[in-house]
Amino acid sequence: MAFFDLFKKSKKENQESLDMSWLEVDMHSHLIPGIDDGSKTLEESITLIKRLKGYGYRKVITTPHIMSEFYKNTPEIIQIGLSELKHTLSEEGVDIEIHAAAEYYMDEIFLEKVQGGQKLLTISNNYVLVETGFISKPQMLLEILFEMEMQGYKPVLAHPERYQYLVQDKKLVSDLIDRDIYFQMNLLSLTGFYSKQIKTFAELLIDEKKVKLLGTDCHNERYLDMLETLPRTKYLDKLKQLDLLNQQL
Repeated sequence: MAFFDLFKKSKKENQESLDMSWLEVDMHSHLIPGIDDGSKTLEESITLIKRLKGYGYRKVITTPHIMSEFYKNTPEIIQIGLSELKHTLSEEGVDIEIHAAAEYYMDEIFLEKVQGGQKLLTISNNYVLVETGFISKPQMLLEILFEMEMQGYKPVLAHPERYQYLVQDKKLVSDLIDRDIYFQMNLLSLTGFYSKQIKTFAELLIDEKKVKLLGTDCHNERYLDMLETLPRTKYLDKLKQLDLLNQQL
């Protein structure tokens, strides 16, 4: 074994193990194989879920993308993938609760679905995970959120710390919070996985207690490799002090 390999092994052995049993539920991931930019194969999905179980999660709510231009998933497609995943987990004796919702991209097509009364996949109760583009604020953002609420849904904004327009518009952040829009933060944002700016904004949202839900947003093993560095971040203890909803899902 090369010296560098020994160094990597020693470093991993000395690293504090990741324990997410306090959070109980991961409510944002992409683990149904082959239907979006997440897991590519059933084997990969099983590996990822086994790792999540090993971190102490008792339940996983996976959330495939539904995007009109790129990932034209439907509730039927998602449920078929979920059934296959559950069957394989059972065959392999992996005892973890798993459900599926979706991560909806907010655009004109999504607005039409909401206005038309199309049933949306929920994380739990009436919670619906939604996302936007990362750079510019969608012109219809507030209109879509309002329409969702009129249909009885509770919008959960996925990874707000990653949206450049929110970083630059603190008033909009406050307006969304005042409207009781729930913020879901990606755990990896605290590790610097995306960027230093995103990490800083994530820490700010935690300091101001604006985060209601936490998710791994796991797509592949690289995500979980980085997640294992979370115990080295200074904000892990602060996460545990938040009034989070994960345990209730």
